[in-house]
Amino acid sequence: MNDDIDAVAAAQPGAVTRRAEVRDPGEGDVYVAATLSQVYRTDVADLWQAVTDPSRLARWFGEVTGDLALGGRFDLAGYTAGTILECEPPRRYRTTWEHDGSTSHVEVVVEREGDGARLTLTHSGENARDFYEQFGVSATGLGWDLGLFGLAASLTADWIKPDDEDPFFVSPLIRTLLTSAARDWAEASIATGVPEERARAQSERSARFFTEG
Repeated sequence: MNDDIDAVAAAQPGAVTRRAEVRDPGEGDVYVAATLSQVYRTDVADLWQAVTDPSRLARWFGEVTGDLALGGRFDLAGYTAGTILECEPPRRYRTTWEHDGSTSHVEVVVEREGDGARLTLTHSGENARDFYEQFGVSATGLGWDLGLFGLAASLTADWIKPDDEDPFFVSPLIRTLLTSAARDWAEASIATGVPEERARAQSERSARFFTEG
């Protein structure tokens, strides 16, 4: 990594506000929502373009194809697909997130804040109980922590996501970023009423999953 990307990665854990919502009925699936929010040094129009234009998304997130209009279907690099349920340019959109046989929802909100623009992303849905008990909200949150890092690196240092991303995302600096973010997700889970010991164990397992594979 170059010095600019190093600086972005080092600043990223503290640049993101993380909130969790957990509704555990005691049996069956568990509703989980992970919300991440970050201010970027750009304007609303540029940030909106960065999170909606396929050519911009490909630089920091992944190749998105399909009909990117209200009601349209999209595909993200063969990994996930979805439908655009709501779209209010240049402020907000909401989609389904269809992966591995399950469907959840992603909402993205862009707002002006001071001299910059704030992105707030919420990923919500039902988690299978065995998956939730292992990883909690951190599994959802850490995946998006990588996404928000990519967006920050793209906007700040004109970074382009490498074709072979695995070596990059297990580099020492990214491992440090994810370990720090996992601790924040544990605190966010505890704030929802998840017992501290469980929340910290879930976050530690999630961090290991992302950093060790």
